[in-house]
Amino acid sequence: MSVDNRKTTFALFFGTRNGFPGALMASARDEMSRTLTQLGHEVLMLDENATAHGGVCSLAEGRIYADWLKSNEGKFDGVILCLPNFGDENGAVAALKHANVPILVQAYPDEMDKMSPALRRDAFCGKLSVMDVFRQNGVKFTALKPHTVSPLSKTFADNVDYFDRICRVVKGVKEMHVGAFGARTTDFKTVRIDELALQSHGITMETFDLSSIFAQTEKVSESESAFKAKAERLTNYTDFSRMPKDRFAKLVQLAVVIDNYINDYKLDAVALRCWIEMQSVLGVSVCVLLSELNDRMITASCELDVANAITMYAGSLASGQVSACLDWNNNYYDDENKCILFHCGPVPQTMMTSKGCVTEHGILGNVEPPERTFGCNVGRIKPGQFTFSSMMTEKGNLKFYMGEGGFTSDPIAEDFFGCAGVAEIPNLQDVLLHIAKEGHRHHVSVTPGTFAGPFGEALSHYLGYEVHYPQGRI
Repeated sequence: MSVDNRKTTFALFFGTRNGFPGALMASARDEMSRTLTQLGHEVLMLDENATAHGGVCSLAEGRIYADWLKSNEGKFDGVILCLPNFGDENGAVAALKHANVPILVQAYPDEMDKMSPALRRDAFCGKLSVMDVFRQNGVKFTALKPHTVSPLSKTFADNVDYFDRICRVVKGVKEMHVGAFGARTTDFKTVRIDELALQSHGITMETFDLSSIFAQTEKVSESESAFKAKAERLTNYTDFSRMPKDRFAKLVQLAVVIDNYINDYKLDAVALRCWIEMQSVLGVSVCVLLSELNDRMITASCELDVANAITMYAGSLASGQVSACLDWNNNYYDDENKCILFHCGPVPQTMMTSKGCVTEHGILGNVEPPERTFGCNVGRIKPGQFTFSSMMTEKGNLKFYMGEGGFTSDPIAEDFFGCAGVAEIPNLQDVLLHIAKEGHRHHVSVTPGTFAGPFGEALSHYLGYEVHYPQGRI
């Protein structure tokens, strides 16, 4: 399975109040539905004849809306609460208390030349009342700047984009399945994970023994259509000219088996034990297979880091783009806001300056014969902004940190092994201190673009995880 980055389908709610002009409801229904459709979203609306003007202005109408929402459960992943005028907060609570999806509260602005009783909106005040009573009833919602905004404005489009990313993360993470291929490497206690903590938050972890994977790999025939298709895909993906043919064939066999597991178990993300058995038993390194999976937006982390596989998947849902798991690896000269982020080769080529080149493993080649370590997709990460994050489990909780930075075009030595980039991160030293003091791992997930705002709100406000911003709140 791959990251679903389709735009969210929204259920629209229109709040009104007795005594306010009903004509405002008709124009709001038209403007809101037309704008969201133009932005690429599908919308659901209560029939305009189901209540007065198709809005909600009482407890009774709120219950009608709630029943309609329940009848459409599964067809939408977010609600936009639109206030063309003041709105009835009690009806809104009755309608949305059990929506079980994120809610964006939007209020129309008044126009200063239309302030007579027949034309004024007062949604500015009504929005505060709705949010107040939502808080009293434990209804979670999103409110964005400015306090009032027209659906026809560019600002509203930006707010919808922000909210869309929240909805995608909430939908995707709360019932995700992550696969762990192999046991944790004994040396890497930093990637320990509490499986029951994950399950208590709706995340199911499936585990698969490497011995079974190795046995199935040996059974994949080079004459099979799946082998041929995978060999063609990999050959076109990157440069394998340096890899021995028999090692390439073994890598293809393994890739077929991994794909089968992902499909059979409907896995949203995977983490693999990538050494040293891969090299000693199969005679390959799996880095390039992870790179190719990530480039297809099938989230894959190495070193059995399940926590960062989950973080990568959530980050891709927020960004709608690929993600990568990297090491906090090196200082960059004496610049306190720059460092080198690196891994052996699982970075998706979408994030690289060009196609990589598959080589032997520069480090594990000192442990196993170098010809048995081929599989690292070596290259450089291209410049651009990114959102970074990581997760750990502690005392039954899921704890994240996140922030934003950018890869630069600063040079890295030619003989630097693996796939790396120079990252410039404001307040980097504070980030590193937070990682150290909180006990986070040496890995970090990155995804292109700056989306820490909606990403963090989805995880903390709607999913109930603990999220920290060591750079300062985004």
